[in-house]
Amino acid sequence: MPWNNQTGGGPWKPGPRGPWGQGPSGGGNGGGSPPDLEDLLRRGQDRLRQAMPGGFSGGRGILVFGALAVAAWLASGFYIVGPNEAGLNMIFGRYASKTTSGLNYNWPYPIGAVNKLQVTDRNSIEVGFVTREDSRRGNVQTQIDVPEESLMLTGDENIADVKFRVIWQIDPVRPEDFAFNVREPRETVKAVAESVMREIVGRTQIQRILTAERKLIEPAAQELTQKVLNDYKAGVLILQVQLLSVDPPEQVVAAFRDVTAAQQDLDRLRNEAEAYANRVVPEARGDAARILQEAEGYREQTVNQAKGQASRFTQVYKQYVNAPDVTRERLYLETMERVLEGMNKVIVDQNGGSGVVPYLPLQGLGTPAPQPGQGGAR
Repeated sequence: MPWNNQTGGGPWKPGPRGPWGQGPSGGGNGGGSPPDLEDLLRRGQDRLRQAMPGGFSGGRGILVFGALAVAAWLASGFYIVGPNEAGLNMIFGRYASKTTSGLNYNWPYPIGAVNKLQVTDRNSIEVGFVTREDSRRGNVQTQIDVPEESLMLTGDENIADVKFRVIWQIDPVRPEDFAFNVREPRETVKAVAESVMREIVGRTQIQRILTAERKLIEPAAQELTQKVLNDYKAGVLILQVQLLSVDPPEQVVAAFRDVTAAQQDLDRLRNEAEAYANRVVPEARGDAARILQEAEGYREQTVNQAKGQASRFTQVYKQYVNAPDVTRERLYLETMERVLEGMNKVIVDQNGGSGVVPYLPLQGLGTPAPQPGQGGAR
């Protein structure tokens, strides 16, 4: 309900209705009307005059108000540092000290100032692409390539499209370096990371970047980036370098796929050849060792037989010199024994068989001689 100014003497004067359309609500003045501000101010001035007989124009009043103002100014120097923050105390624009989380104090403005840094928050920098939210698609994040950042020259004079992300935070040990030594810390970290990645890629062949040495690039880039930033005294701590993608340029992707397929075929054929060599070479070495051993054995056997025959001939010759007739007879008998050992033999006693008709089975002469114990003509 609007306030009606015609029913009373004013917004703070007694009347049937208040400024908000409500009736008087029993104030402390005993009349049931709102308190009079002029009366309250007058009473306050009287109490101050009683406390300061000289009034506000006296020196005592000025001193009291000055002391209160100085106390309020000094009390404004208290400040609170959050658990994820570090405070940097400034005195006349110069760095003085560092404070941790909790209640701290520094000279108030304009003598002192406090610069609070979020030292535990993680920040990310994207190199080679930019991620943006498309409001037309319901805030869906889209990736926009930045070729001037992602295209890098490799060690074998090829071009690689490298996209990576750097995770970093303010160094909690030296936050003052982050605040005062580098003007644009984020741009500095990005420039250093891109330069380091170009250096590493420039020393490596593109096939190794695409295959084997991809996992080795991340720790190497992190270590070298941290070293450069430490030399700059940037107060930045590199937590991780994430290599998101390493691909050939879009214009030559098909050619690189053919090269990769050929490289894979080459590796397959090389592995098959090595497997065949690992199987054939030991077999050939084994055959060669066997032939050598057989030749050595045959040589030893032949030499020993020759030595034995020469020694036997020498011994026989010595016996022949001593007894030629006996030795000659013995040699004849031993020779006939070896010759007739496997032949059929017919023995006829001429002295005792003059009255016996000799019988000679001519048809059986061609049969094999019977073994001892099996019978047969003698």
